[in-house]
Amino acid sequence: MEEGIIKKDLYIYGLVPNHYDDEQFKKLNNIGVIRIPFQDISAIVSQKDKIDLKQLNTEELAELMVHHQKTVESLMNMGFNTIIPMRLGTFTNSSTELIRILKKEYEIILDTTAKVKDLIEVEIVSTYADFGQIIAGIAVHPKVIEMKGNAESNKLGITQDDQLSIGYLVKNLLDELKAKYATTITETFQPLCTTLKQHELMNDQMVSNTAFLIPKSKFDLFEQKLDQLDETLHGKFNFKLVGPLPCYSFYTMELKSIRLEEIESAQKELELDNSTSEKNIQQAYLNKAKFFHPDSNSGEDTTLIFNQIKKAHKTLLDYIDVIKPASKEEYFSLNTDTVIENSLFLKIKE
Repeated sequence: MEEGIIKKDLYIYGLVPNHYDDEQFKKLNNIGVIRIPFQDISAIVSQKDKIDLKQLNTEELAELMVHHQKTVESLMNMGFNTIIPMRLGTFTNSSTELIRILKKEYEIILDTTAKVKDLIEVEIVSTYADFGQIIAGIAVHPKVIEMKGNAESNKLGITQDDQLSIGYLVKNLLDELKAKYATTITETFQPLCTTLKQHELMNDQMVSNTAFLIPKSKFDLFEQKLDQLDETLHGKFNFKLVGPLPCYSFYTMELKSIRLEEIESAQKELELDNSTSEKNIQQAYLNKAKFFHPDSNSGEDTTLIFNQIKKAHKTLLDYIDVIKPASKEEYFSLNTDTVIENSLFLKIKE
């Protein structure tokens, strides 16, 4: 099912392979999205007016996030088992521009598609069932009792420094206990996953917040392991299992842009020709940097110039990293048309 050329802004939810049949793709109409195909891949999109995430208030951002995740997860529930999710708020100006991106990044997309084939993300959030009981247990720890006893025996009584020291000790003991339990939780599921990622803990009561990337076929076993772990730990934790999900934490793609003005400025700063190489960029940087390095020269102007040289160096190396996969040549073009052609590119969100 080929979609026609669409000129309106397109919001991209994710990328899927084209090995599904026409009946499967017809289901997209049920959730208000269409596909833009290119060879063996398709971008799943909807027509939307472009928005800037920075301009959205908290409520609007939350609404967009729910819509985005619900759509991507609906795709998976509809049978699209291999999905590369796109970063929240990803737009292109038209289907023509989108196809140009898919063509340029085709090998990277195929490689990532192979990596996520039939894999799902499962997240487990673990919190203490009774945090007060944990605190009470720490309060009677031998080290805490000893420190309190020493402080109370002081003629001056318990000082503010003593209170701080006891507080630090309690926190360290809590952290050690949390790390111990977190390791137990991680090691339980590690044999089932291909990789995992630790997310930020939101408060002291949260023990672990971990995303696991597992084969879809092992999801039932994963749930069984969680039940067994809960029994082994005697209900000390509240476990929240979220999933199955697309691989948000591991292979979310984002659309990045390179500004022509930045490349032109960097080229001018390092005095490079339109045709250059990574070796030439490095040498131009070293030649200029040795004259303006703060260790060799003092002064505000010198530091400013040196920082501009460093920025130019990094800008051009970042540009080369973008175009390297699509080029087998040692030399790269910095002319306007080439830079514009490569100004939009995909990368895995770190």
